[in-house]
Amino acid sequence: MLTRPLLILALVSATPAFADPPVINHVKAKKNGSSWTFDVTLSHGDTGWDDYADGWRILDANGGVLGLRRLAHPHVNEQPFTRSLSGVAIPDGVTSVGIQASDSKGGWSSGVTQYRLP
Repeated sequence: MLTRPLLILALVSATPAFADPPVINHVKAKKNGSSWTFDVTLSHGDTGWDDYADGWRILDANGGVLGLRRLAHPHVNEQPFTRSLSGVAIPDGVTSVGIQASDSKGGWSSGVTQYRLP
């Protein structure tokens, strides 16, 4: 039978480790004709291919996806970093959107950053 300290150590080491979610530092949007371009700056404790910020998406008020930007590789030495997405269709009358980030280990963050369209 395990002693109490060994039992606690066994339980702690069996618990999966979850990385911190990506943080959205800044959002900028610009309308180009009938579509929008979004520049999103985010930071994350990328450690390499095993854990990195792998995307962000633009959401409507109901959680519907209006645009998705996948990030193809880790940005270990480039923090924070900005990536753009153009050609995003925003329905008429929409004045704000949500921006949600994802990482390869934890998936979509529970937090959504609200952004008021200019």
